[in-house]
Amino acid sequence: MTGAEQVRARLEALADPAYRAFQCRLMPAVDPASVLGVRMPALRRFARELRGTDDAAAFLRCLPHETYDENNLHGLLICELREYGEAVAALDEFLTYVDNWATCDLLSPKAFVSRPPQLAARLRAWMDDGREYAVRFALAETMRLYVQRDFDPAALEWAAAVPGGTYYIDMMLAWFFATALTHQYGAALPYLTDRRLSRFVHNKTIQKAVESRCIPPDRKQALRALRF
Repeated sequence: MTGAEQVRARLEALADPAYRAFQCRLMPAVDPASVLGVRMPALRRFARELRGTDDAAAFLRCLPHETYDENNLHGLLICELREYGEAVAALDEFLTYVDNWATCDLLSPKAFVSRPPQLAARLRAWMDDGREYAVRFALAETMRLYVQRDFDPAALEWAAAVPGGTYYIDMMLAWFFATALTHQYGAALPYLTDRRLSRFVHNKTIQKAVESRCIPPDRKQALRALRF
């Protein structure tokens, strides 16, 4: 049995049929036959156990995978990579095979936390490359590192320039700008007052911001008045 086959066998042993049914309801676009049903805490423990081993290296070379759970494990192993160039190369290959929001949204590489100087350009390249989940991933990482942490006003411009029109990109854009309103209200507000966003993203941003517990009532009232 190869290393990749051993990983698959371990995932099958960790599968929970009840959780599989729950996951399938959350992701109607994912083929239920591809879902094993491994709970995320167990998957994260397995990824930490596997990282840095020959089996992990073999598994990362085995794309495409057959199951949703293998893709999630693959993403978690990429998150554990510490060398920036290695993480970028692994992500660029893997994002071609990401086909759902849940796998996309677990991607948060440790190699990016220090914000290497070349990271901003790499994220912008992913925003422009047209793959739906590459764009969504780049927006999420930009939000995490350049809006929620060390704010860079240029990040708002990058996001506003992203072509929308697909559901999972538009929803991430709304999440991005709602988060910006929470953390950087003054910088983010003009994107609504000047109607810089599509109608869907504009209104969904306001909805998410109004639902947030982190935005005070007076600002929520002002945001409600901006719906169109």
